[in-house]
Amino acid sequence: MTLKRALISVSDKTGLEDLVKVLETYNIEIVSSGGTAKKIKEIGYKKIIEVSDYTGHPESPDGLLKTLHPKVHGGLLLNPENSEHKDYMNSYGIKTFELVIVNLYPFEATVAKGAKIMEVSENIDIGGPTMIRSAAKAALLYDKVTVLTDPSQYSLFIEVLKSNEGHIPSELKRKFAEDAFKRTRDYDTAIVKYLEKERGK
Repeated sequence: MTLKRALISVSDKTGLEDLVKVLETYNIEIVSSGGTAKKIKEIGYKKIIEVSDYTGHPESPDGLLKTLHPKVHGGLLLNPENSEHKDYMNSYGIKTFELVIVNLYPFEATVAKGAKIMEVSENIDIGGPTMIRSAAKAALLYDKVTVLTDPSQYSLFIEVLKSNEGHIPSELKRKFAEDAFKRTRDYDTAIVKYLEKERGK
């Protein structure tokens, strides 16, 4: 599947500039929010849409609600090759995403620096893991989405994208999906371990 649209939301912006410059060469539209959108605009990327403009809903106070919206997850989980899905998507203005680039709030780093529970809790990501899981599921169900969860993956993605004329092979999509589920597993495990330690378990 040709990459047409990317959903990008990253806490760690390492390597983002090199990545989006490559996406620009393939004329990929980017949907993004918050600090990520600001950074991409600073890089000079023109085909970028704020999540709030795409969904029609402004971000909530403190950015707690940004990407938890049917137009975001419908663009991942619905399959336009299924006629019922396609009709639903057309009815509600849902567009497909073929690329998802998400890394999570720095929960582990926040705990490691000895932060208090309020700051630690603020760094429990909700929208990020949800997007990652939706994208990874779509990669397995429909061979539809490539999901990247760490800047260390960018160089391989770029190399394969260039060598395959803008396409990502199914095998690599599945590998990235596996990595995505491992990341959400490890993230939740870190949260549980923190809470157990707080209770003295």
